[in-house]
Amino acid sequence: MFLDFYQLREQPFGVTPDPRYLYLSPGHREALASLFCGIETNRGFLSLVAEPGMGKTTLLFQLLQRWRGHVNSAFLFQTQCDSREFIRYLMNDLGLGSDGKDFVRMHSELNKFLFREALAGRPVVIFIDEAQNLTDTVLETVRLLSDFESAEKKLLQIVLAGQPELGHRLSRPNMTQLRQRMAIQARLDALPATEVVRYINHRLQVAGYKGTALFTPGALGLIAERSRGIPRLINNLCFNALSLGCAAQQKQISSEVIRQAAFDLSLDPCAPTRPVPHQQMAPRVTNGLRLSLRSFYSWIADNLLRRRLFQTSVLSLVCGTFVIYFWVRSVTGAFRPSAAIYQDTQTTSAITGAESRPSQRVMDPTADRQPHELLQTGAHENSVSFFAYVVQPKDTLRNLCVSTLGRYNKDVLSEIQKLNPELTNPDHLEVGREIRLPLNSPE
Repeated sequence: MFLDFYQLREQPFGVTPDPRYLYLSPGHREALASLFCGIETNRGFLSLVAEPGMGKTTLLFQLLQRWRGHVNSAFLFQTQCDSREFIRYLMNDLGLGSDGKDFVRMHSELNKFLFREALAGRPVVIFIDEAQNLTDTVLETVRLLSDFESAEKKLLQIVLAGQPELGHRLSRPNMTQLRQRMAIQARLDALPATEVVRYINHRLQVAGYKGTALFTPGALGLIAERSRGIPRLINNLCFNALSLGCAAQQKQISSEVIRQAAFDLSLDPCAPTRPVPHQQMAPRVTNGLRLSLRSFYSWIADNLLRRRLFQTSVLSLVCGTFVIYFWVRSVTGAFRPSAAIYQDTQTTSAITGAESRPSQRVMDPTADRQPHELLQTGAHENSVSFFAYVVQPKDTLRNLCVSTLGRYNKDVLSEIQKLNPELTNPDHLEVGREIRLPLNSPE
């Protein structure tokens, strides 16, 4: 690992939705404020739409953390299900039993629970991640949940988060009733180049980096270009670049390292963001070349008729060779990689043996990982979905479980002890210590 080499306290470019690493760009701040205000004013239905990798789940966890202790919440991400399974997932996450109960009975018990929570002054908020996977039938079931209300206010707040497909589906005519109930529709857009730099510096600072600039200006420009401002791609690109830089013993990451990392991740700078029809990608012959070819063909036809066949054939062969040569150069030149837009402020040594041939990776970034580090990044096949949390003053394990999972029982405690084998006394949490909490408790 490169943590010791770059003097990092922890992995700055991980893949888990850790709220500590959330960088609030102007777009993220606006979306978070809109959702917070919608819940606070009891608006009922809210939505968050963004491209994959933009940090929707991390933003939802930040929202959960802000409302911790004030609301009873459920976080659902099992969205490939039918209506009955959806209600069962919801009741289990709220701490209500659902085994052996039919749909009508579960619906009735959920209604009674919401009334009890309303009388106790505890709002209930449901966060549904990856909502674009919900079928139309389940979306209708979600809409009907908004009918739980009293004469004064809604008994249930619902936040739908998903990819742009969710917005397209909500715009369909058969989704008119659900769309009209959406009081707030927030969006997350890709980060501009300046925000990419701030995003990287923020994550390095949280990870404990205190040295000089870790990435050269040219490297930062290439990261913004190749990642297209998508945080998940930024993380992957930076992680691979740090692995390569550590293997090459480079204390500062140059643009050459970024190019190699982007090549390993197949982040083509010329790759379109949307599929392009095949016929549009075919090379086109310019108008000037067409006119030249036509003139050449006309000249051959005239001379074949007016002069001797042998002389004309030899001359045609010579001219045809030149035309073919320049035509091939004009076509293949269009596909030649252009020079890098960004250049480093200082020259660094190449990490490969030859510039014209991409080198193989000299270090496996996961080769020296310990088992707990693999689990933290989600690489272990049988790992439980969890997120890391740093214990704050006055935190108790019961309060953390109730705020994140909605309940605290022996099954939840057993799962936490599996994730934290070093936790010998659950009743006493050490302030500043990191513990792992499951994203969903066992059924």
